[in-house]
Amino acid sequence: MKLTIFSVFIFLFIIGCASKKTSNPAEPQRIDKKTVGLLPTEKQPELVELAEFKDTQVTGVTVSEEGRLFANFPRWRDNLPFSVVEIMPDGSHKPYPNEEWNKWDGKPTSKQFTCVQSVLAHKNSLYVLDPSSPKMKGVVGSAKLYEFDLKTNKLKKTWTFNSDVAPEKSYLNDFRIDEKNQNIYITDSGTGGLVVLDLKSGTSKRLLDNHPSTKAEDVTLTVDNEDVTKQMHVDGIALSKDNKLYYHALSGYTLYRVPASALNRSGRNETQLVKSIENLGETPAPDGMIFDEKGNLYMGDLERNAISYRTPKGDIKILIQDERIKWPDTFTIDKGNNLIFTDSLLHKAPVGESAEGMTFKIYKVSLPL
Repeated sequence: MKLTIFSVFIFLFIIGCASKKTSNPAEPQRIDKKTVGLLPTEKQPELVELAEFKDTQVTGVTVSEEGRLFANFPRWRDNLPFSVVEIMPDGSHKPYPNEEWNKWDGKPTSKQFTCVQSVLAHKNSLYVLDPSSPKMKGVVGSAKLYEFDLKTNKLKKTWTFNSDVAPEKSYLNDFRIDEKNQNIYITDSGTGGLVVLDLKSGTSKRLLDNHPSTKAEDVTLTVDNEDVTKQMHVDGIALSKDNKLYYHALSGYTLYRVPASALNRSGRNETQLVKSIENLGETPAPDGMIFDEKGNLYMGDLERNAISYRTPKGDIKILIQDERIKWPDTFTIDKGNNLIFTDSLLHKAPVGESAEGMTFKIYKVSLPL
């Protein structure tokens, strides 16, 4: 009889503990760096080096429909030799569109880059985003977006962002082109916010300035066993085939999504826009992001020396994990179904510090068929 009472007590105790354990489903679950994604026994695609740059930190990369490869280099330190280059098939490079555009006289001038953060080839154009904030110390002049004609390599159009859209402490970072709605969406990692540029009217607006989805989370990233304490706001951005904008703070683990239509409709009152934002849960902490044709969302997995991806079902997997991948930054996909990305080593060469003696590389890796 005593044994029976004891058994019942133990049973009720276990049930009670289980109830307590599951009573708070909102408890966040951090990504397990060791077990989530690729298993050690799985075959990885080959990591292929396309180009390297000594002493010069590369952040952005893009490939055109014709296979032309471009890269950019932000003015995060003195004596930057170029801002935008075209990379030849043999790995060599030349300033784009010419040497004059890549000169710097210490202040913003007409037809010269100031501090280029990202490039994007789209149809017959190359778009160049210039947040105009050397060493991230504040906008000088105005942030700009340039469009170059890839057939003639001549400047086609310039959009200038005023201080309401790109204030002094802003740092326009990455962008995507919405062909359907004729808009360009830009992240601001400096103060946290999204910029929408209307290509039809040429006007732009700033959104979600005060929303947590565009702000850094209270986390410390660990990259190559080094703590990254600088808090960086919304950075990675990608546009899905069903016209939804995905975005992610660099210092953070949460992925957000919003319909592009909601961004287009939103005015000064953001009540409806905020209601349409979806929290998609946790992912690895990324820098760049891009969708493939199958709807997989690739992300730079900073803390695991890896490239990870989120499937259309929401599963997180690892494409490749390699010690040579230090800080996967910006992505582009070529016609051969290869993911091309820069390795900016931002944790080793922070803004304003020397990059002398360092080598920055661009890699490619084949995507799943």
